[in-house]
Amino acid sequence: AFLIPYLILLVLEGMPLLLLEFAIGQRLRKGSVGVWRAISPYLTGVGIASMLVSFLVGLYYNTLIAWIMWYLFNSFQDPLPWTQCPLNDNGTGFVPECQQSSTVDYYFYRVTLNSSASISESGGIHWPIVVCLVAAWTVIAICYIRGIGTSGKAVYVTAILPYIVLAIFLIRGLTLKGALSGIKFLFTPDIDELLKPTTWLDAGAQVFYAFSLAWGGLISFSSYNPVHNNCMQDAVILSAVTGFTSIYAATVTYTIIGFRATEKYDNCISENIMTLSNAFDLPEDSITTSNYEAAFNHFNSSSPDIVLGLDIKTCDMHKLLSEGVEGTGLAFIVFTEAITKMPGSPAWSVLFFIMLLCLGLSTLFGNIEGVVVPLKDLNMLPKKWPQEALTGVTCVVAFVISLLFAQHSGIYWLTLFDNFAGSVPLLTIGLFEMIAVVYIYGIDRFNEDLEFMVGRKPSIFWQVSWRFISPLIVLVILVFYLVTQAQEELTYLVWDPNSV
Repeated sequence: AFLIPYLILLVLEGMPLLLLEFAIGQRLRKGSVGVWRAISPYLTGVGIASMLVSFLVGLYYNTLIAWIMWYLFNSFQDPLPWTQCPLNDNGTGFVPECQQSSTVDYYFYRVTLNSSASISESGGIHWPIVVCLVAAWTVIAICYIRGIGTSGKAVYVTAILPYIVLAIFLIRGLTLKGALSGIKFLFTPDIDELLKPTTWLDAGAQVFYAFSLAWGGLISFSSYNPVHNNCMQDAVILSAVTGFTSIYAATVTYTIIGFRATEKYDNCISENIMTLSNAFDLPEDSITTSNYEAAFNHFNSSSPDIVLGLDIKTCDMHKLLSEGVEGTGLAFIVFTEAITKMPGSPAWSVLFFIMLLCLGLSTLFGNIEGVVVPLKDLNMLPKKWPQEALTGVTCVVAFVISLLFAQHSGIYWLTLFDNFAGSVPLLTIGLFEMIAVVYIYGIDRFNEDLEFMVGRKPSIFWQVSWRFISPLIVLVILVFYLVTQAQEELTYLVWDPNSV
């Protein structure tokens, strides 16, 4: 249900805006604030908005990297620390909070984050996460210390390594029981989901995240390109690679999700078989997974009162495949649980979190570029400061603000930022960028710029997309989302030990 709108929007929304940012940055040779201010002083706010969104997204993205580092450091243990519940204070049993939930949930919410019961209960600072935040911002500062000069070299590792790790996971995933069920679920459309505006908003926002659109970083990076670089070809190639990578990564993910769901489904059926066998004094192996449905229907029709009194669980494979496949739950709960079921789980855990670390760092290079360059354009920092000082000050300020996420209520703040700091602002900025280039800078002038840089004018696809299709798609998604959101009560999930 997500892949269909994602791939449609990648072509009709992402690719045209990607070329627009590449071309305008390459032609005007400025950062995100400088570009829009050069077109019109009244458009300076578009660049400032990009900078702010890039900064806010960078704050919670690097918090995720801090969590990834925590899990990576703790993966060098056998068994992994989230495979079993800890003992209680008396050493006579396991911690009840863990037994009432699951080992991976407990490790994430209680051990890693020590979450409070609501966003209003800050609970003070959780120091292990502060240490990981220091490490995360230090890594970013070192990799970006001299701007694109150092981050460009780091990208060779952070961009290539995830493909290698994904290939390893794909080979391993395809050998696991239930992998094909996960892949089938991935490529089976869900019409109900496709009709929801939030699905299209999430897909549209994911396109912006995948390309790093509207953050300002792409405009800054493209300003370093040679004037006659073929940015049109770059946009098409990058779109194709991004689309392929998304399908590739999703396939790997769903082989693991399929394995995890099958394990849970088989356990659920086994527990129900045990319950029925004990209730009706049946010999062992008289009910198997192959004849369970027939046996259950037989007993349900012949002895409905007895069956009704039994603790028979509903084993729903579709629900198991659907749960926890988005947000932080995918990486820190679903995948970590699946990894514990694999032989040599510590090695797979180390590989997985190294891959996530590389992906996060690659994204943050664009974020930092989208913050540091506009700060220089706006003269908010002294011009005499070297690049190292600009990077250092930006990272220190960001670290201090990100201590918000190191509180016991940090996960609720991170969820708030994740839901509202990126999606709607990015789409809004993208809409204003297209309007600015097409109707203020002038589409004919922009076409002439592209012809000067590339050697030919953009085709009819680009023309129609910039003028009508892309702005209309973004506008429709935003309007439908805002109308839907206004009718819903805002809620968030909490980890409350008293309710588990």
